Amino acid sequence: MATAALVPESPIILHHLNNSRSQRVIWLLEELGLNYEIKKYQRGSDQRAPKELEQVHSLGKSPVITDGSLVIAESGAIIEYLVDTYGNGRMKPAAGTPEALQYTHWMHFAEGSLMPPLLLTLVFSSVVRQVPFFIRPIASGIAGAVHSKLIDPDLKRMGDYMERELTKQEYFAGNELTAADVQMSFPLEAAASRASSFLGPKTLEFVKKIHARPAYQRALEKGGEYAYA
Repeated sequence: MATAALVPESPIILHHLNNSRSQRVIWLLEELGLNYEIKKYQRGSDQRAPKELEQVHSLGKSPVITDGSLVIAESGAIIEYLVDTYGNGRMKPAAGTPEALQYTHWMHFAEGSLMPPLLLTLVFSSVVRQVPFFIRPIASGIAGAVHSKLIDPDLKRMGDYMERELTKQEYFAGNELTAADVQMSFPLEAAASRASSFLGPKTLEFVKKIHARPAYQRALEKGGEYAYA
């Protein structure tokens, strides 16, 4: 049986960018009940992270955490570090179980499979809005062709796949909430915002369910501006 999470002596520092993947890290920190502080950064008018983040990590992106002398970037790496270091058996299935294999799959699926077509959706919609009006019909035609032949079939296939899995079980790695669900939260929130027609009722219900969790609500209060919840 899992026991209570370990608590770091000095606060973990989360370098948090508004409307970004770092929101799910706050959620995990709250679920684990860890000692942490948030250092907030705001996107510029170009929607990019400020240069100050490059002083924390050379990639200049969020999320990044500092835990003592450690500096860790990338959501998946941060989530796995927090669970493995401080979870004490929580938020991760036991090794060697079928759920553990599902956990690893969804941890990688979130950014490796689901986010790329969602990012392309954002890029093409942004390009169409920003090009001069006299070439906008051409840009729209190109974007429409890419969507119909590449992006939309991928999103439908993945939407159907997630729906089937959530019909079998309550969460992505079984019937208990794990960090894989935390990792999946951001792409699903983005999908609900940009491509909700590809999400089935069980998947949309999952998003509502995680949003209703007390730890998620506390994370929203502490994180500030977040457009996807």
